[in-house]
Order: sequence, then C-alpha cells, then structure tokens
Amino acid sequence: MPAYTDSREAHLRRLRRIEGQVRGLQRMVSEDVYCIDVLTQVSAATRALQSFALELLSEHMSGCVVEAARTGRQEGEAKVQEAAEAIARLVRS
Repeated sequence: MPAYTDSREAHLRRLRRIEGQVRGLQRMVSEDVYCIDVLTQVSAATRALQSFALELLSEHMSGCVVEAARTGRQEGEAKVQEAAEAIARLVRS
C-alpha cells in the first residue's frame, strides 16, 4: 500500500488546485495576458508542484522506506536507492 493512502483525499484536493492553476495559465495565454503576469503564475504553479512532490517524498521516506528497512537490509537498501534517484530527479527539475 502506498504511504500516501491515508492522505489521498488531501493530495487529490491539492492536485485539483494545481490543475486549476494550470487551466488559469491556459486562459491567460488565450486572452493574451502580459508575459510577466503569465510567468508569475507559471512560477506559482511550479512551486505548488514542487511542494506536493516534497510532501509525497516525505511520506514515502517515512512509510515505504522505513518499512522496507525493517523488512530486511537488501530491500531497505533498494528503497533508499530508489528514493535517492527520485530526489535526484526532483533536484534536476
């Protein structure tokens, strides 16, 4: 079971808000809103997605990774490596 299961509804609400921000960006572009205003909203949507990703990563680390470490060394090491790769992807984005 994913670590975020207990927070699923909160995550879905947050993602719907982010979706609304992206739809707002589409509207802004279709209405020829000033570039800097659009870029400001792009920045806000990006920060919202990054914040969501960090929360999900935190839940993964405290749930899935900890549980795998309790199960056994090999499984724990695999989950830590998987998390490290996810963190690297987040840092690069």
